[in-house]
Amino acid sequence: MSDPRETQYDKLPAGRRAGELTLRELLRFGWRQITSMRTALVLLLLLALAAVPGSIVPQEGVDALAASRWRDDHPRLAPVYEWLGLFDVYGSVWFSAIYLLLMISLVGCIVPRTLVYWRAMRAQPPRAPRNLSRLPDAASYRTDESVDEVLARARTVLGRRHRVRKAEEGAADGAVSAERGYLREAGNLVFHLSVVVVLVGFAIGGLFGYKGGVILVTGDGFGNTLTSYDDFVPGSLFTPDQLDPFSFTVEDFEVDWLLSGRAAGQARGFSADVRYRETRDAEEERYDLRVNHPLTIGDTDIFLIGHGYAPVVTIRDGEGEIAYNGPTIFLPQDQSLFSFGVIKAPSAEPQEIGLEGVLYPTFGMTEEGDPVNLLGKAVDPLLSVLVHAGDLGMDEGASQSVYVLDKGDTEQVEDEDGKPLRLDLRPGDTVELPDGLGSVTFEGLEDWQRIQISQTPGKLIALGGVVMALVGLLGSLFIRPRRVWVRARQDGDGTLVEVAALDRSGGGDVVPVLEDLVAALRGDERGNQPPETKRDGTS
Repeated sequence: MSDPRETQYDKLPAGRRAGELTLRELLRFGWRQITSMRTALVLLLLLALAAVPGSIVPQEGVDALAASRWRDDHPRLAPVYEWLGLFDVYGSVWFSAIYLLLMISLVGCIVPRTLVYWRAMRAQPPRAPRNLSRLPDAASYRTDESVDEVLARARTVLGRRHRVRKAEEGAADGAVSAERGYLREAGNLVFHLSVVVVLVGFAIGGLFGYKGGVILVTGDGFGNTLTSYDDFVPGSLFTPDQLDPFSFTVEDFEVDWLLSGRAAGQARGFSADVRYRETRDAEEERYDLRVNHPLTIGDTDIFLIGHGYAPVVTIRDGEGEIAYNGPTIFLPQDQSLFSFGVIKAPSAEPQEIGLEGVLYPTFGMTEEGDPVNLLGKAVDPLLSVLVHAGDLGMDEGASQSVYVLDKGDTEQVEDEDGKPLRLDLRPGDTVELPDGLGSVTFEGLEDWQRIQISQTPGKLIALGGVVMALVGLLGSLFIRPRRVWVRARQDGDGTLVEVAALDRSGGGDVVPVLEDLVAALRGDERGNQPPETKRDGTS
């Protein structure tokens, strides 16, 4: 016989200290912590917080130029951000770790709860409590019917919408137990499972899909090959064989401008008239490409996500030869399409020429005399650029952004007063450069369109997960688990019938349920001869 004064610490194996865990116990403890609902919620919150830098810091895979500019503007923070992976948040190790831990936590939480739910579904409703009158919601009435007749009718009435406990031979409690609302827990499980489905959908898209972008001037064509993209972000398991062999050309482009109100000068909407072929030998088709109305070819979606202006500039060198001619894409700096760009003429003689400046689609001046852009619509365009001459660094073999001018081996061209030469050109203007460098002509403007091309193989799975989440949430909110008991016993010359209901979710009003049930048991319409009803301890 054990000593009653013996504690749990006295039962420890020899040489083992209190609180010391074996490897098996430590793994079990860690698994329980990871698969707890609290941990899942914390990881879900961490995943949401981890996505915040991806929305604030420019991402390499989304806008490489913006990321490069951010590095140039923040030389001290850039190495830290690079080390933390903030320029590629969704591909970083720490984001992937949170992602995987959340998956493990959710699966480890859902599986045991599913097993418990399965056992609960197969279990019988609990027996009726001994004193139904002590429950918060209870009613009673007297009838001349026998106990067996009352209980038989109770089974029939409750069996329509409840699961009724099977009658047990020899049971003398004279009660019927019923329960409903089992699907509420199913709704909870479906909701949690939907999170896993959404994560799996995103994971499939990230592994097997890709996203690329290209800027096309109106009239230009595009063939779906890797070399045709301006930027391309493939999934980890992407192969070039996934590229659909289509091609398209932006035939025309239209913008609906707002010309009045607080948003005057901004685009209300824009669309591109696209001619495309699904394969090289397929017939040509047309499509009106608009924002949020992508063109789908095979497994690929083509989106129109932006637009801007491309000034058409002709640069003649000192020998009168055309060193550069054509539209050059300028990137918008705000919603009014005030744009920045670079024009390079590496073949100019006697020196290479580079232009760097801004485009005002509708030029204006403030009362203080400062230049300003008034509208996004090109009503009075002005091209204002600085001129650089020298080695532009384009023959060194290293890749160079078309939006960045390498000014390390160049000199800024100056005017007669020794100030930096600024060319302010309107369409049709030509300016002769000093020192026999040549001339610059602003021919006019053309539109360009930013096209995003992507494959997201897991999008239907993610959509299914969202639908599952909605269904599960609706089930959790509107399905109310409830238990109902009916007991009948002989009392004098009649039968005393007691009815009680319990709302297991809390906050539900079961008094109408009791009234309907009593009316059905008595064969009366609701409201006739009300039973003795007790609610929250009052009669």
